Amino acid sequence: MDIRAVFREHGLRWTLRRERVYAALAASESHPTADALHELVGRQDRGLSLATVYNTLEALVDHGLARRLSVGGGPQRFDADMSEHAHVTTPDGGIADLPPDLSRAILRSIDGAVLAEVERRLGVRVRGVRVEVEAGRGM
Repeated sequence: MDIRAVFREHGLRWTLRRERVYAALAASESHPTADALHELVGRQDRGLSLATVYNTLEALVDHGLARRLSVGGGPQRFDADMSEHAHVTTPDGGIADLPPDLSRAILRSIDGAVLAEVERRLGVRVRGVRVEVEAGRGM
């Protein structure tokens, strides 16, 4: 992946530290927190501050390269997969992508007429729908 080109396409100025944070986020399937990304990227960039990680994540979200995920009352997590997909949260505060076929099935089951009614009644434009399945302990 040519990260410089991706940044350019999204109107985000390239820096080496932004590239490192984005690359780590894009490679992760764990939906890491800013602290986890700071620890991970900091292994190769000892001078990286936590503030730089937070600022980078904010810029990535603002430019459509990442999304912010909230799990209960825990720390915010981040996801560089901008495709429409659903997540499952676990009792230990983790978050994972649902398998693609299940994500598609859930998202397709949302009635377009209901979304149109949301737009009409609230005077907004629905850009997307986020679905989070909350898992409990055991069956």
